[in-house]
Amino acid sequence: MTFNKSKEIVVPTCLGGERLDVVAAALFPVFSRTRLQQWIKQGALRFEGKVMRSRDKVFAGGLIALEEQLDEEIKWTPQAIEIDVVAEDNSIIIVNKPAGMVVHPAIGHKDGTLVNALLDHSPQLSKVPRAGIVHRLDQDTTGLLVVAKSLEAHHSLVSQIQQKTMERQYCAVCVGAMTGGGTVNQSIGRHARYRQKMAVVSERGKTAITHYRIARRFEHFTQINVKLETGRTHQIRVHMEHIRHPLVGDSMYGGKNKFISGTSKNLIKKISLFNRQALHAQSLSFRHPDNEQIVCFEAPIPSDLSDLLILLEKEDLETLTPNDY
Repeated sequence: MTFNKSKEIVVPTCLGGERLDVVAAALFPVFSRTRLQQWIKQGALRFEGKVMRSRDKVFAGGLIALEEQLDEEIKWTPQAIEIDVVAEDNSIIIVNKPAGMVVHPAIGHKDGTLVNALLDHSPQLSKVPRAGIVHRLDQDTTGLLVVAKSLEAHHSLVSQIQQKTMERQYCAVCVGAMTGGGTVNQSIGRHARYRQKMAVVSERGKTAITHYRIARRFEHFTQINVKLETGRTHQIRVHMEHIRHPLVGDSMYGGKNKFISGTSKNLIKKISLFNRQALHAQSLSFRHPDNEQIVCFEAPIPSDLSDLLILLEKEDLETLTPNDY
């Protein structure tokens, strides 16, 4: 719920050679040091157009640019939007989110979100932080989300996420034929140049761990099951791009128009029509806030993703020679 306002200031001679955060605090005294350091880490405050660390020294005459992130009030109002409720009791709601639905209201998506729908479905959520949502899915990712209906349930679920005891498994389809499963343990942070993207970064990122195993191999694609040990923004999409197996249909991270040599023109044409990342939050497991018992939920693979898998299977069968049987 922010928008940006740019400011640029030349570093004066008296501040040459000082740390970036010290100079920023002197030049932008209206903001706290903590907030400025956060913007430096996010890449919203740069020196000479480069993303730097708070401790990096800057020289006199250089240009500091700040994309000031200003809060804009967005009212979270109930809206009568149909949602797929998988399960519900006095403490939790399990929702199967469709593709195209944004989770939280924000600039560009002030209504029509899952939050708006949930507030209409269960008005008591207005008294719970972030309308009870404790983890998110990208707009075009389908699948399961758990929502807390009380402060006690919210505390329990957040604690389980922090302790990494909540299990989330995803179904994904990647470009390329993988040879085996594995783990990607690479920190993730804001992309240095493209602010809407995330990226694997070495110094300023947050720990991100993704486990994956092969569910099914196709000639030029692979269906995988993914488990998250952490929950960073775009984590699966970023990690799969990093190991050069981006998700099919992912226009942001290279999977929309990437195909392996030998892929038929007919298959390329059909897959190009798949207009979202091939990612589905298939199962969710955690301790119920009321009784600490393990509960598990599953959401069937949606029709568009199921059709994609059928298409890949059919293509492989059609390319087999009699000697392949």
